Amino acid sequence: MAMANEWQQFFDSHAPHYDQNPFTEHTVAEIDFFLSLFPISPGASILDMGCGTGRHSVELAKRGYKVTGLDLSSGMLNEAKKKAEAAGVEVEWIQADATVPYEFGKQFDAAISLCEGGFGLIGMEGDPERHDLAILLNIANALKPNAPFLLTCLNGYSVIRQMKEEHITSGSFNPATMISTYMDDWELPEGVKTMKIRERLFIAPEMVRMLGDAGFRCDRVFGGTAGSWAQRPLNMDEIEAMYVCRRLG
Repeated sequence: MAMANEWQQFFDSHAPHYDQNPFTEHTVAEIDFFLSLFPISPGASILDMGCGTGRHSVELAKRGYKVTGLDLSSGMLNEAKKKAEAAGVEVEWIQADATVPYEFGKQFDAAISLCEGGFGLIGMEGDPERHDLAILLNIANALKPNAPFLLTCLNGYSVIRQMKEEHITSGSFNPATMISTYMDDWELPEGVKTMKIRERLFIAPEMVRMLGDAGFRCDRVFGGTAGSWAQRPLNMDEIEAMYVCRRLG
């Protein structure tokens, strides 16, 4: 939980600058693509798990959907509320931990969890598979049977292709667990920030299995790089992968 608090502190401080990141520039195209995959009628309810500053939630609300956005960071949700107000739309915002079961009081018609919405944000001691499976289970439990779900998360292949023997001997990468631990300089809009990262990046078959364990059927795996979403194969070196799923009936 300590690391969850660290992530919470990071996103609270980063929130006012988040939408200056280049990867946030494709919101309209991303929602266009999501809706091209699934015929969801306006008025349907959609859960945005790990909604951040609400860019996808607000865009969906502008198109007539009833959206609930959940995020750990109050700072990110404050930005989301401002965005919704500026757009003149209503969105239900919830501050909560995506790994903890939440009683929404309803089941949703669809769900999204995009740009690592809570996925992979593990602590120095946490079990990464348990962490990410908990998020998927909470999304599945919030959905109606056969409801669509779109997930983008980090692509394990890209990290494997970068790893060398020195990463193993230094202890920054463990090939037995696929967990890497390292210091990373993040070039953020507000300046460079050095982050201590511990992550377990899953390759596509592992993610498909985990989705199945959570109660989803994964129909397709695509590349998920911001700005180039399309029905195309996952590229080995791209940062994110996309999973096109449905809640099992």
